[in-house]
Amino acid sequence: MGLEIDIFWLTVLMFGSLAVLLLAGLPLAFVTGGLACVFLFLFGDAQMLNIIPSRIFPLMTDYQLSAIPLFIFMASMLERAGIIEELFDVIYKILGGLRGGLATSTIIASTILAAMAGVIGATEVTMGIIALPAMLKRHYDARLACGSILAGGTLGILIPPSILAILFAVIAQQSVGELFVGAVIPGLMLSGIYIIYVTLRSYITPTMGPALPPEERVDVRAKIKLLKGMIAPILLIFLVLGVIFSGIATPVEAAGIGTVGSIVVAALHRRLSWPAVHQAATTTLKATAMVLWIVFGATMFVGFYIVNAGQAFVSESLLATGLGPYGILLVMMVMLIILGMFLDWVGILLLAVPIFVPLVKTLSFDGLLGLPGVPAEDVALWFGVVYMVNMQMSFLSPPFGYALFYLKSVAPPEIDMITIFKSSVPFLGLQALGLAACVLFPDVVLWLPKLVYGN
Repeated sequence: MGLEIDIFWLTVLMFGSLAVLLLAGLPLAFVTGGLACVFLFLFGDAQMLNIIPSRIFPLMTDYQLSAIPLFIFMASMLERAGIIEELFDVIYKILGGLRGGLATSTIIASTILAAMAGVIGATEVTMGIIALPAMLKRHYDARLACGSILAGGTLGILIPPSILAILFAVIAQQSVGELFVGAVIPGLMLSGIYIIYVTLRSYITPTMGPALPPEERVDVRAKIKLLKGMIAPILLIFLVLGVIFSGIATPVEAAGIGTVGSIVVAALHRRLSWPAVHQAATTTLKATAMVLWIVFGATMFVGFYIVNAGQAFVSESLLATGLGPYGILLVMMVMLIILGMFLDWVGILLLAVPIFVPLVKTLSFDGLLGLPGVPAEDVALWFGVVYMVNMQMSFLSPPFGYALFYLKSVAPPEIDMITIFKSSVPFLGLQALGLAACVLFPDVVLWLPKLVYGN
């Protein structure tokens, strides 16, 4: 029999030691898994030891998780096929004649890449290598240039096929397809908000985003010719998302189609080779292993906390604030943003979602300011998409937002960390605006799933 401890002090001890070890620079996967074993030994008993296999085995055998390596391979293969470079090249030559055209091109290219990949790191790094020097060379304001790359890159966490949506669905026991469909309009809405912002800033202050000089612009015929090279990857996106939204295939089956399609696209672009396939497979193996190790460690950590009535403790503490459903939701959103300053999205998902989702399902969201509320049967789906929108903010939150460091790793020496931090602030505000729209107007999230699934 383990030692007796009050749930309050267990909470302080577990999450305090987690914070200390993470700040010491230890990997999240091993910190959560190791702490779970330590706390099981100190405060658990023989029966609690069953948590380890009982939490890990269902995840190891979950069919939906097999979509993760397939989508990562698809993204890696398209990256090695040179699609990202070609995509940016096409869009910036089409829109470059407009003020802020390069920043707009960056956001549009990132939006399309999000629909191809669902992996943020690859988009941030690649666009940082390609788009940032192109904008700086043409005298764009450094903060506008960096901000457009940062914000555009985070769309991969939201727009399907999002890896986050797959993991959220598995942990929260929801439909991956519904989450994919529900995230489409919020993702496109945020992309549109970013484009409007950079365009307005460039027209109000022309020096922030000057148009391409006339000698670098191309005529209509050349623009049409450029678009031909993008037909195959764009068709692949519509094929993968189309079979999901139409119900022809599950997300896992669609991921398989996308994997084969990415190889075909690479062949059409004459970039298919054994070294390219080997590199894509190696990248997939590393990324999938990282995600799954974090999943195993964090799910043991949270499992022990829940078994010791941790979920009830958090729920009762939030309800005791007397803030009401929307007040509790606001507290959750703030907590997630704070967690995003220190943890990656996988860790946040596995630590927060098993505790937050059961509480959210018990609350009634009847609408604010006389606006429509959320039907009880749709609360889980709506919260899932709201959560995903929030995760975009966590990537941009200084001081440790992951996207900030992805960009810094490839930025020219003259772009310091302070510039990157400052560039993220306006786009954090725009993301908060998008988050508020999803909360105040639930149909932004729910309209398309109802249309597709007829709920």
